[in-house]
Amino acid sequence: MSELAIIRDGGMLIRDGKIDAVGPSDDIEKNADDAQVVDLAGCVVLPGFVDAHTHLMFAGNRLDDFERRAHGETYVEIAQAGGGIWSTVEKTRAASDVDLLAQAKKHANWFLRCGTTTVEAKSGYGLTVEDELKILRVMRRLDEETPLEIVPTFLGAHAVPRDVAPVSNSQTAESASYKVTAHYVDLVINEMLPRVTAERLAEFCDVFCEGGYFEIEESRRILSAAKKLGLKLRGHVDQLSNCGGAKLMAELDATTADHLEKTDELGIVALKSRNVQPVLLPGSVYALGSTSYPRAREMIETGLAVVLATDFNPGSSPTPSMPMILSLACTQLKMSPAEAITAATINAAYSLNRGNKIGSLERGKLANFSVFNCDDYRELAYWFGFSQTSSVYVKGERVNW
Repeated sequence: MSELAIIRDGGMLIRDGKIDAVGPSDDIEKNADDAQVVDLAGCVVLPGFVDAHTHLMFAGNRLDDFERRAHGETYVEIAQAGGGIWSTVEKTRAASDVDLLAQAKKHANWFLRCGTTTVEAKSGYGLTVEDELKILRVMRRLDEETPLEIVPTFLGAHAVPRDVAPVSNSQTAESASYKVTAHYVDLVINEMLPRVTAERLAEFCDVFCEGGYFEIEESRRILSAAKKLGLKLRGHVDQLSNCGGAKLMAELDATTADHLEKTDELGIVALKSRNVQPVLLPGSVYALGSTSYPRAREMIETGLAVVLATDFNPGSSPTPSMPMILSLACTQLKMSPAEAITAATINAAYSLNRGNKIGSLERGKLANFSVFNCDDYRELAYWFGFSQTSSVYVKGERVNW
């Protein structure tokens, strides 16, 4: 992860949206014939960032939650008081397709401005069959109408909706909660997943595996059903507690295990045993005011292909900036700048099954790259709080914003 294969004074020859050649600039120019020459001297050119964990599609914001955290309330306390995921669900359900698409296009533009050209995007703010389908359908339109490539993930198991089923007064609170969750898990498995796969609206299935959301056995049922339907697996695991989520993702041969703030050495060994890629999200740790960052160094030293992502969402990580994540990776996770860039490009591309198309500047890959106003790649993590992005190219075409 520390070897970036830097070509100083390098150049690329691009034909039909793909990279045709990479090498010393003088050699490239000799073989370019009458090609248009774009002089980027004095800049750093990198593969477009690949953001492998975002909640791109939602309505509204969570400014009230933000202010309440500033007053000392925790993520759990805010959720129990009616904030958190549920408040975004209500706003997203009420939004029309047109309104959702308009807000998503604004978010897509933010990502491009930060040098990101591909994002994984999750549903999960609908929590009914039709609202989850609505989100994924709008996601498909976003992919068609913006330069940003969208990789869709179904996250119907993001939370248990409060209005999922009536509860009998004769039940205890614990019993009622269990039955409501079981009813919703059945809904996800028997109604949502078949509809999502029938319309080919997602490539992956995700689940929020955490106490108070979906326990280990519930998560196993959902992910196993998704796997049988041909979806690849991702998981929000071990974020708030070490509940064995990393081990579950290894057991199910998942593509990634995401968050991992509370994962211990046994969880790391389990991930390595099945080569499950860890997706680390330091932006959410920072935004929640926590200091419980995942054990990135142990994961890297174990030989895991670590990924960095923004976790862009309105509640716990409202940032589309991969350069900010690089800074947090270096200062808080103790990753080197080179390791962080690898984690945000080629490793992330492989976690989305696109390592043969994007994530590095190699012949035959898509000409998705970003240009930064700096002399050294380490400056991207060193300077923070502003954009150094000069221009972004997708399939060889400069993106306008």
